[in-house]
Amino acid sequence: MTITPTPFDPAIREVLDRMPPTAGPAPSLETIPAMREAGRSMFTRPVADVIGGREIDADERTIPGPEGAPDLEITVLRPRRVSAPVPGLYNIHGGGMITGHRHMDTPRLADLVEELGVVAVNVEYRLAPEHPDPAPVEDCYAGLTWMSEHAAELGVDPRRIVVMGGSAGGGLAAGVVLLARDRGGPRPAGQLLLCPMLDDRNTTVSSHQYDGIGTWPRAMNLLGWRALLGEKAGDPAADVSIYAAPARATDLSGLPPAFVEAGSAELFRDENVAYASRIWAAGGQAELHIWSGACHGFDIFAPDHEVTRAALSARLSWLRRVLNG
Repeated sequence: MTITPTPFDPAIREVLDRMPPTAGPAPSLETIPAMREAGRSMFTRPVADVIGGREIDADERTIPGPEGAPDLEITVLRPRRVSAPVPGLYNIHGGGMITGHRHMDTPRLADLVEELGVVAVNVEYRLAPEHPDPAPVEDCYAGLTWMSEHAAELGVDPRRIVVMGGSAGGGLAAGVVLLARDRGGPRPAGQLLLCPMLDDRNTTVSSHQYDGIGTWPRAMNLLGWRALLGEKAGDPAADVSIYAAPARATDLSGLPPAFVEAGSAELFRDENVAYASRIWAAGGQAELHIWSGACHGFDIFAPDHEVTRAALSARLSWLRRVLNG
């Protein structure tokens, strides 16, 4: 059967066409170190450079990790002269579970801190395959627990913390929220899931439409899940944790309101639509945005595009409603 991809918006297509072609061997466990190095050079700027002259303070800290595991590095971004408890954002970076660094999200978080007057905690977690499931999600859960327990010290209202992340970070954010529900842990005010990586099975139409094309093609996604889950990845009969692959959860009730976003021209589209639909079916609240012609990570790759401006506005609107409601 021939599967035709949903087309990219023409302006986004131009951006993708200008990107250098991928060279070298096909994605594999052996190529992950090179991917990490390329990502560090492309996406990571010093925090001070990102903040510039804005009224934001940055604090690099080390906090306890999960029991028996290494400590976690975090960055705290806060508006200067905070005089009362303010809402908080707990952010988890992307990278397919195999690459990425928290500082790649500093620009997004600094904008939100400045616009909304919130405190943001940006967590570093262990990556697969060196640290397979459950290490990444347990690290992220430990960071959220620390933020909630130290809310007064941070100047944060613990009742108004949103867990957020993009791509793998969005999947981990969804997993952390499920963990918090099932363990009776922190009670986030919301979950902001930006093109989240939710389903290791990769059986949807959109998961096949972007095979060899786009900013996160099928081969990379398969590699990310294999690194995280090993031989269980993609096996519908395997005992895969719902906290690693939230799309496998059979019960999505009792979750905080969700904001779910994806492009129409990316492989996560269908699993993201299904996740929002299943939250509604369980009686929960979800706001779903599928941006026409947008690729995976469109706000990063096409920051000046009209669809990015619309998406940023929608995120801000939802955050204001959830954090100040």
